[in-house]
Amino acid sequence: MLSNSQTLPVEHFVTLFDNNFLPMGLCLYQSLLELDQPFHLWILCMDELAERHLHQLVLPHVSLISLREVEDDRLLAVKPTRSRGEYCWTLTPFTPQFVFDRDASVDRVTYLDADLYFFASPEPFFEEFDRSGKHVLITEHAYDPRYDKTRRSGRFCVQFMTFRRTQEAEKVMHWWQARCLEWCYARVEGGKFGDQKYLDQWPTLFGHEVHILQQKDKTLAPWNVHYYEHLGDGCVAPVFYHFHGLRLIAPGKLLLYSGYQVGNAACVLYDAYKHRLLTSINVLRKNDIPVPYLPLRDDFIGRLLQWKRRIFAGEGYATLPNLGSID
Repeated sequence: MLSNSQTLPVEHFVTLFDNNFLPMGLCLYQSLLELDQPFHLWILCMDELAERHLHQLVLPHVSLISLREVEDDRLLAVKPTRSRGEYCWTLTPFTPQFVFDRDASVDRVTYLDADLYFFASPEPFFEEFDRSGKHVLITEHAYDPRYDKTRRSGRFCVQFMTFRRTQEAEKVMHWWQARCLEWCYARVEGGKFGDQKYLDQWPTLFGHEVHILQQKDKTLAPWNVHYYEHLGDGCVAPVFYHFHGLRLIAPGKLLLYSGYQVGNAACVLYDAYKHRLLTSINVLRKNDIPVPYLPLRDDFIGRLLQWKRRIFAGEGYATLPNLGSID
């Protein structure tokens, strides 16, 4: 019998992050590795520190893209007007093109947010995409009605997006690139928000090119996991979980999420991610790479309420409190 790695084509993925998100980026990589399916992950390094540390780690099935190599006059012109996060959003529509430009053999590439983690193979997503006969795949937020932020953040989530190497997909991609060069900020203005609200126009503008993934219960995040737990009679089985808002805030302290009640089923997902995160941290330490932390602002700490606390002891690392959510 042939294994999955012998029967499936290599899937190409692309993500971007700076050194602050290095531990989460390593978790994403490891989750792809554990699927035992052929893949190649392209990483746009958003700062020189991330690039240097990733070069040091020499990760199999990974290619690094230097920010210096891809910044053209258009991107450099808008860079001073954007925060670091806004500039990451501005670059996101360009990442599939960076891959296509570097490897002529790539037929399709999937953009991934760096804080995704795969619990199962995304192959069913690609099978649905293939059946659609379309050229771009996007996913909805699929909000829990209690947390519906469609008006602000958009119907669709820039988290898992597949582009084929076709003229039709290129048309969509170039339109998105142009819009993000024009305006890409972390505020709501004129029906826009970052790089994301632009996608709300795609079913109208590009209905023949864009397929909307139907497997909503397989794309979970803090904003919908409790809802799908209820629909699934207490069970969830995601292909990926989007660990939105997760931060290493200090040695031994981890903020898992904020602003949501995620339910009991999500605890299993967060516990699994904590194990993987501690493994990534130990990899960094064994390679003498400092672990980056993102301390919470004082105003955020003042609003933070503890929903649930669990103590998890990892080998070679301090305990990680589970800091819960705020209402």
